[in-house]
Amino acid sequence: MIPLKDMTPRRSVPVVTLLLILANAIEFFHQETLSPKSAEAFVLAYGMVPAKIQYALAGTHHVTLIQAFSTLFTCMFLHAGWMHIIGNMWFLWIFGGNVEDRLGSPGYLLFYLFCGIGSSATELLFTWGSHIPSLGASGAISGVLGAYIIFFPSSRILTLVPLFIIWFLARIPAFVFIGLWFAIQFLAGVGSLGQTGPGAGGGVAWWAHVGGFAIGVLIASAVGRRPADNLSNA
Repeated sequence: MIPLKDMTPRRSVPVVTLLLILANAIEFFHQETLSPKSAEAFVLAYGMVPAKIQYALAGTHHVTLIQAFSTLFTCMFLHAGWMHIIGNMWFLWIFGGNVEDRLGSPGYLLFYLFCGIGSSATELLFTWGSHIPSLGASGAISGVLGAYIIFFPSSRILTLVPLFIIWFLARIPAFVFIGLWFAIQFLAGVGSLGQTGPGAGGGVAWWAHVGGFAIGVLIASAVGRRPADNLSNA
C-alpha cells in the first residue's frame, strides 16, 4: 500500500518537516558526489555500526566514545540509495505535517530527533556486535507514525492499493494503515533475530522501526490528544 495523502487538514505550514526533508536531501546529494570508496568510508564513519560502539566501550578501538555514540544521531541523515530516501521522505511528508501541527515546530523537532536517536539505540541493542552500518531516517519517521496513530487514529489516508494487476484508491483509517505497517515491521524484526551477515533482516533495520514507533506512541500518549485533532475530511 502506498500512502498518497492524509485527509486531515493542516493548520500551519510544516516548516520543520520541510527543513528535515531538505537536510536529508542535501546530505544524500553529498553522498552521491563521493567516489564509491569515499562513500563507503563516509557511511562507515557516520553510520551506526554496533561493533564500533562495542569496541569503543571496551577501549579496544581507535574511535572515541563520543565519536561512536554520535553515530546514533548522524546515521538518521544518511541513506542507501534513491528508493531509500524517496520512500522515507514521502512518508515524512505525508504524516509529519499534522504531527508538527499538534506538537508545535520546536517540540516536533525535539520529538523527531529523540525518536531517531532512540530508534538507533534500539537497533543497536538488537544487533549488538554487528559490523553492518545502520542508516536512514526511517526510525525517526516511525516515531512520527507512532504519534500520528495516537493523535489522529480516525483520520483517513488516501492510499494506492495494488491487488495483483488491479490498482485502486481507498481511504483507509490511520489506525488500520499504520497498524498494518507496524505489524509488518514487528514480525519482520522477530524473523530477523539470530540472523547475521550482510543480508540479515533483508538489509532493513526493522528494530529501529519498532523502537522509533514505540517511542512515538509513548510520547504522544503522554502529551494526549484533543477531540478537535480527530476531525478529518473523510
